[in-house]
Amino acid sequence: MSRRIAVARAKDQPSRKDQGDTAVVVERKTKQKLARPPLYRVLLHNDDFTPMEFVVSLLETVFQRSESEALAIMLHAHTTGMAVAGVYAYEIAEAKVERVTALSKEAGHPLLCTMEPESDENGE
Repeated sequence: MSRRIAVARAKDQPSRKDQGDTAVVVERKTKQKLARPPLYRVLLHNDDFTPMEFVVSLLETVFQRSESEALAIMLHAHTTGMAVAGVYAYEIAEAKVERVTALSKEAGHPLLCTMEPESDENGE
C-alpha cells in the first residue's frame, strides 16, 4: 500500500527538465468579517429615595452626559419609571452598572441600575 502512494507522488512531481522553470503561486487571502459585539442597554430605575441631583451627577460622571442630557434622562426615569443611560458592549455595560451601584451604595442611596440586551429592528 505504501508503494502505491510513493508511485502516485512520483507521478505528480515535475521531471528534472521542468524543475528549472519558475512558477508563481498566488494565494488569495480572505478577510474575516468580524461580527459586531452584541450591545446592552444600561437602565436606571426610578425610586422615591434617590435625589434627582445625585442621578444627574452620576449620568454626567459615569456616562459622560452633558448636564442637559443628564437632566432629560433623569426626568424620563422619574416620569416613566426607567430610562436608558447608555448602550454599550457587554463588558463596558457591566462595568458601568457596577460603578453606579457602588457609588449609590457609598452615598447611601438605593438607586437600581441594570442592563439588558438591546434588540434590533427584528426584535432579536
